Amino acid sequence: MREYKVKTIRALDRGLEVLDFLHKARSASLHDLHLATGLPKATLTRMVVTLEKRNLLWQRVEDGAYMASHTFQPRPSQMNDENFLVETASPVMERLCKKVNWPSILAVPRLDYMEVIETNRPKSYFSHIPIGPIGFRINMLRSASGRTYLAFCSESERAAVLQRLVASEDPGNYLAHRPSMIKKLIAETQKLGYGVRATDFGGHFDKTRRESDDGRDSIAVPIWAGTEVVAAINLTWMHKAATVEQIVKSHLASVKEASQEITEKLMAQ
Repeated sequence: MREYKVKTIRALDRGLEVLDFLHKARSASLHDLHLATGLPKATLTRMVVTLEKRNLLWQRVEDGAYMASHTFQPRPSQMNDENFLVETASPVMERLCKKVNWPSILAVPRLDYMEVIETNRPKSYFSHIPIGPIGFRINMLRSASGRTYLAFCSESERAAVLQRLVASEDPGNYLAHRPSMIKKLIAETQKLGYGVRATDFGGHFDKTRRESDDGRDSIAVPIWAGTEVVAAINLTWMHKAATVEQIVKSHLASVKEASQEITEKLMAQ
């Protein structure tokens, strides 16, 4: 590129910095943007309004998080569409539960938790098992799905999520204040290739298993879009019926096959 002896446009550079952060972190509150860029919130407010009017970012209704628009994504927009993700994953999940009998959920990351966007429970042999319905909030640090997402997402994305969890007042996010334990669980999950529930997690977002126990255990694996984790698919069973080791031995390969099939279908679009 030809060298021009002119100054760069600082305001434009700042706007691109915000978009770049949103692309890496996937979603962010105004406070997250303030911490990441050092810009005053008043400046950021004007900036996000301007970018939104140009259709370069949008604000999620549910929690007010800002997200980069599909027009700013370095991959086809369909891959970033949750409706398309559910449409792609649903038939694969149906075949999975017919094969292993136990139910699964498909969960995606929000600002500081995971959210259920699909489940094959009605098609499962064990359809009576109560698992979170669509829209159910899942603890990020203690669930199998949350640990899977944190372990395999990018470092910048993980840092943004952990920053939000540290600032959270939810009792269930207490692990965020124990960085050595976070580091250990991420390393262990990466080594295993799948996530498992915390021993004190009984399904309730804030309470311990002693206070609220759904009687279940879960493992989860990531679903990818290129080099980015976009969701996690789990397998849930009654912990009295089998140990984690037994489920891993008999069914982990099937869950991974389902994840790989969903990933390949996403990438084929």
